[in-house]
Amino acid sequence: MKPDPNSKSPLTPPTSEEDRVAWLRLIRSYRVGPSTFHRLMGEHGSAQAALVALPDVAAKAGVKDYTPYDPALARREIDLARAIGAEMLCLGAPGYPADLAEISDAPPVLWALGRMNLLTQPKVGLVGARNASSLGTRMARHLATDLGRAGLVVVSGLARGIDAAAHSAALNSGTIAVLAGGADTIYPSENTTLYNTIREKGLILSERPFGLHPKARDFPRRNRIISGLAQALVVVEAAYRSGSLITARTALDQGREVLSVPGHPLDARAGGCNALIRDGARLVRNGADILEALPPAISAPDHTATANRDRRAQPKLDLQDAAPDQTKPNAPPPSAPPASPAQRGLRETARLHQQILSRLSPTPVAEDQLIRDIGAPARQIAPALTDLEMTGDIKRQPGGLLSRPPNATGSK
Repeated sequence: MKPDPNSKSPLTPPTSEEDRVAWLRLIRSYRVGPSTFHRLMGEHGSAQAALVALPDVAAKAGVKDYTPYDPALARREIDLARAIGAEMLCLGAPGYPADLAEISDAPPVLWALGRMNLLTQPKVGLVGARNASSLGTRMARHLATDLGRAGLVVVSGLARGIDAAAHSAALNSGTIAVLAGGADTIYPSENTTLYNTIREKGLILSERPFGLHPKARDFPRRNRIISGLAQALVVVEAAYRSGSLITARTALDQGREVLSVPGHPLDARAGGCNALIRDGARLVRNGADILEALPPAISAPDHTATANRDRRAQPKLDLQDAAPDQTKPNAPPPSAPPASPAQRGLRETARLHQQILSRLSPTPVAEDQLIRDIGAPARQIAPALTDLEMTGDIKRQPGGLLSRPPNATGSK
């Protein structure tokens, strides 16, 4: 049965080895990210069918000689996972974290190493500066310890500074490290001992292939998973323009509570945290402040993100001053199945492509805002976006944002 694109969980998880190989091939195929994966699955009904259609989709978008990901490489990835004891978590399947499944760009596939039961427990994200101060790392350790005593799992990104301090303090109570590279790739190398301990006592997660060394663009992708896993995100030391503030924005777009530890006004590492508090984030002095922001039901094993979002509304934070080059996203799923590219005339397609490109720049824009600006039905714009993503004329950013590559804005 073809999944309903309007459904909350439209994907049918793989049930066989061949299905898992097909899922891996689709998400690993050139220029297919999570959003495109979901769109292709919604249009074609299965990963196998989407892979068959992908070369034709690429050809209609102007990409010649397109070849989907090599099945031998996908099988090799699965074999390597078995060899190192990693578990494949597929969206919609048992074991996939329920809170993460609700975000618009949920990773179709995750690799997990360690204690799987941590995914069912309530979680709080702790992020902050890599060049953290002594006070900042002490604060991160205190908060992580308090959260662990309250039965909460600490989620962070295994970076140096605040991340490492938070993980270290939560080793015995439960911590999840979300990696920007492969689940078997330790970055930075100085955290090798911490990585190995988390793998034994906690949980390592990654959506990326094994052996992949992270690049700058991989960290925002990683950050959406950190905030997506957690019921709340706490920022401990963050500069005015930093990855932690991007994570805070993503958390807000995902409906998560955002909290911040204040710092001295003259310390640049506290500029972002202070801006968050100025704009409405809850001020954190200790673990009790975090627990106070969470509903009592969060300590229950069956707590879900839906119940979390039913609590009192958090004031909407205006982060334009904190990150002026970002646009606040809010991208709901399309209201109707996208039309096939074959159903659109060439002139109409070219005109729609030009309308989209003329409204995009290197500064990310929310997909729903773009649709409103163009004034066309979402079912017409969705396949055009897939075309442009396949040709590399547009890029998808975490949180449902769209942008043009910097070197493409003057080419069309």
